[in-house]
Amino acid sequence: MNKKTVLILACPVMLLLMSLKTAFTPMQVQRPLMDSLKRQAKFGFGRPASTQEIAAWDIDVRPDGKGLPAGQGDVKRGRILYVQKCAMCHGTDGTEKPGIKLPGNALVGDTLASSKPKTIGNYWPYATTLFDYMRRAMPYNLPGSLSNEEVYSITAYLLNANKIIKADVVLDAKNLYKVVMPAKKLFIMDDRKGGPEVK
Repeated sequence: MNKKTVLILACPVMLLLMSLKTAFTPMQVQRPLMDSLKRQAKFGFGRPASTQEIAAWDIDVRPDGKGLPAGQGDVKRGRILYVQKCAMCHGTDGTEKPGIKLPGNALVGDTLASSKPKTIGNYWPYATTLFDYMRRAMPYNLPGSLSNEEVYSITAYLLNANKIIKADVVLDAKNLYKVVMPAKKLFIMDDRKGGPEVK
């Protein structure tokens, strides 16, 4: 046998021995992760948020109306504001047109649960959710820029367009949460107990 053949035959044997050594090497004890650099607890920048700063972000509105701000809005003004601030994404009247793809979802539609697409009138369970979402996230290009009065007015217009409220209703913190949405009956409260709960 020449040296080249011996070397070729020796390679698989060496690989086998190396894998056996790895297989029988005891596993290292797992140590808890810790910061080996001993960093300081505070880095010396930033500051606690003030009460006013927290209040500016703490604007959630619950289904029972808690969190609704002062102000009011009506359908007539809401229609004007909708055209100015919402129509570019949701269409001139908020409905889905055959063959036209809107940048935003359709907002106005039939209030039957089986209707497509899902809109405010056939899918949203609470009118306060509409107000809350619009105040936080709309318009798309400038979220949070609408005044409370503007949000009340656009909410009134959209609820009227979905045939949920009459055209003469003026919405405010005292009556918005009382609006009964057609889809509310389709939702149930998650009251499961004694297992993995998603709340």
